[in-house]
Amino acid sequence: MNVPEHLRYTSDHEWARGDSDGVRIGITDYAQDSLGDVVFVQLPTPGRRVTAGESIAEVESTKSVSDIYAPIDGIVSEVNQELTDAPQRLNEDPYGEGWLCVIAPDGDSPLAPLMDADSYRGLIEG
Repeated sequence: MNVPEHLRYTSDHEWARGDSDGVRIGITDYAQDSLGDVVFVQLPTPGRRVTAGESIAEVESTKSVSDIYAPIDGIVSEVNQELTDAPQRLNEDPYGEGWLCVIAPDGDSPLAPLMDADSYRGLIEG
């Protein structure tokens, strides 16, 4: 499984990356592989306030329907509308074109509570 070093992770298999416009969120390679072929993505509404651990999106695959959880507190500032017409991008490029949304975080260190790559590898390999 691909686990990029520069990202932070949740135990629910979301990744987070601090960008100049906020914290970009997506699902991990492990998550997309477990889901199988993604056929539909319900994105969060821009402007919505979210709390870490809260369900913010839904991904439907040929195997199941899964909730996606906010890894941080903040406000959804942007969503990846391309996933509406091309949900398979979650499978093809989960760390790139398959990102889900950007959250404008509350606080100065929103990624601090999340796992680093080594800790996440321990979770999925253990």
